[in-house]
Amino acid sequence: MAKVIAVNAGSSSLKFKLFDMPAEKVICSGLAEKIGHEDAIFSIKPAGKDKNETICAIKDHAVAVDMLLEALIEYDIVKSLDEIKGVGHRVVQGGEEFSHSEEITDKLERVIEELTPLAPLHNPANLVGYRAFKKALPKVKHVAVFDTAFHATMEPQDFMYPVPYEYYEKYKVRRYGFHGTSHLYLSQQGKVYLKDGQSRIITCHIGSGASLCAIKNGKCVATSMGLTPLPGVMMGTRTGDIDPSVITYMSKQTGKTCEDIYNELNKKSGVLGISGVSNDTRDVEKGALEGNERCKLAVQLFARRVADYIGQYYVRLGGCDLIVFSAGIGENSAYFRKEIIDQVSEALGVKLDTNSNNNTIRGKEGYISTFDSKIPVVVIPTDEEIVIARDTCSILKIK
Repeated sequence: MAKVIAVNAGSSSLKFKLFDMPAEKVICSGLAEKIGHEDAIFSIKPAGKDKNETICAIKDHAVAVDMLLEALIEYDIVKSLDEIKGVGHRVVQGGEEFSHSEEITDKLERVIEELTPLAPLHNPANLVGYRAFKKALPKVKHVAVFDTAFHATMEPQDFMYPVPYEYYEKYKVRRYGFHGTSHLYLSQQGKVYLKDGQSRIITCHIGSGASLCAIKNGKCVATSMGLTPLPGVMMGTRTGDIDPSVITYMSKQTGKTCEDIYNELNKKSGVLGISGVSNDTRDVEKGALEGNERCKLAVQLFARRVADYIGQYYVRLGGCDLIVFSAGIGENSAYFRKEIIDQVSEALGVKLDTNSNNNTIRGKEGYISTFDSKIPVVVIPTDEEIVIARDTCSILKIK
């Protein structure tokens, strides 16, 4: 047995999960958030025990990593840090260079940094986390697990944009897709629900960030996010697909810069922008049920956009053998799932089982469709961390 840490570093956060591999047993999980603030929060939860939480100043990611490693000893999670044999890091953007996870070398580190223009908010943060762990655990090897890697199997007609070809040649403007580790995990778990000869899955990773993926024979055929995580379906604060001329039009109308408008499309739009209440769909669901018309509209828009992609991917795959819901909304909101399926039920012959839909929440997995639904619909809680841990063991040959 070997201990492996799966790490997801954000600009002001550090999420982690420690596994015993290859048994895939979770030993502990935790999160450092509001890094860089005096009232940062560090929490760690050993398996089967209560969560321990500390509010204190966390200067930077290096301090957060030190707190994590000290907590592993303090709470007797490990006897020695030498038990840790590998660290896997989520890296959002791998560009066209990487179709699989890779061990991080000095050269790879430079390449990830060079890809920053394609993911300016994410790749730098991912590297900060890696460098902090590298300094704290200098003898341990590290692996980069790319969000974009699973989508590398898309064909040119699925990933290219109809812009001047030199944009692609010189600047790599194309669809990359994200949430790849989640879609990969869901496609693997989804096999349990497939009959012999079936392989066509539509995975719906819908949370504050949301994307769909069309998967055939275990490989990505198409996905909804693009060059960045902004396009695709409507999200908590992101527009999803939108007429690009909105940016220049609103810039001229308001006097704001195109960058200002672009930031609003990322951070002030989506469910938040339409509802005017919140980017949290739980608040919007409550508002809709209480009669708030803008909340109702936000729910309808969200459901319609997701349903549109389900229909599109049904055609792209030449049919569908399984629809999977996952992530925050997909796993926990029977209300939103029903709103989405209602949009495709007549065309695709999909039928929800009301009781199963209402009861399959909070980590539960299983069917939410009726036995006579033409396409089975299931909820599968995603687990991106186990994908990171598996790839880390595979790349580093940890047994």
